[in-house]
Amino acid sequence: MIVLNEKDLREALDMPACISAMERAFLDLADDAYFNPIRMRVKQDEASPNWMTLMPSMRTKGTRRWALKQMVVCPSNRRTGGDPLQGSVILQDGDNGRILALADAPTLTEIRTAAVSGLATRVLANKDAKSVAIIGVGIQARAHVGAMRAVLPEAKIVAWGRNAEKAARFGQANGVEIAKSLESAVGESDVVCTVTSTTDPIIRAEWIKPGCHLNAIGSSRSTHVELFAETVAAASLFVDRREAALKESGDLLNAMKAGLVGASHIRAELGEVLAGRHPGRQSKDEFTLYKSLGLGTQDLAAIEAAVDAARAKGCGVEVNW
Repeated sequence: MIVLNEKDLREALDMPACISAMERAFLDLADDAYFNPIRMRVKQDEASPNWMTLMPSMRTKGTRRWALKQMVVCPSNRRTGGDPLQGSVILQDGDNGRILALADAPTLTEIRTAAVSGLATRVLANKDAKSVAIIGVGIQARAHVGAMRAVLPEAKIVAWGRNAEKAARFGQANGVEIAKSLESAVGESDVVCTVTSTTDPIIRAEWIKPGCHLNAIGSSRSTHVELFAETVAAASLFVDRREAALKESGDLLNAMKAGLVGASHIRAELGEVLAGRHPGRQSKDEFTLYKSLGLGTQDLAAIEAAVDAARAKGCGVEVNW
């Protein structure tokens, strides 16, 4: 087996390669090539500050593989600049169960999540998009700058964060401008990526520029919301998986609870658009929204791509197991 730490993953798995791996994974998912259960969350009790998430997946067609991502989520890590996600991704043979690889889960999650946003932007945004806003200045924001540059290399990128000092440091470190306000960042951009940790909505429908594409990343829990219900209702909504969105997407569930949309508000899964089963964007002025929750399928595809790249580049540590 091969062990890949953060340094190995960053050296081996570049953003364009991960975007390509995510495209293949979504196409295979649309072809029912994966067994992809809803993630499980384990918490000692409601007062406990941390919890564990388990995300299994299996490729059932072609080369059979199991993957399991286990992470302990520690929100307080953000106060010291650390990643709130800590854990590992295990890749195993789908027939005999042999462990093939072990990778750092926070880094792999960071790269593949941003890669999916890049893929969704390439598929759903207007082809002449020239401006991008990154809302949030944390770990995922950094990765999303790279993803947006991979798919929109000529676009101007701005960022916005609640903490002005932290936002200024982020802008300098990542070579992006810092927007004067949240409203201006959203309202002046052709593509918006929300990568926040907020539990309450912050993005208003009236701010959205005609033809905007929005990637909503920050929330993967039913109780966390980044977008006002009216914003979700105004959008053509695309998701990674319907089943997951209807159980885990606080943005969608909040809009449903408000009576503004129903389950049929989901236009299609991203894989269905890639496979040509749905046209995706249908007009230049359409407001498209991709709600990203993250799937075990993505972790499986990402660790496989990382293993192949690491071996080609001589990264990682081979271990007899």
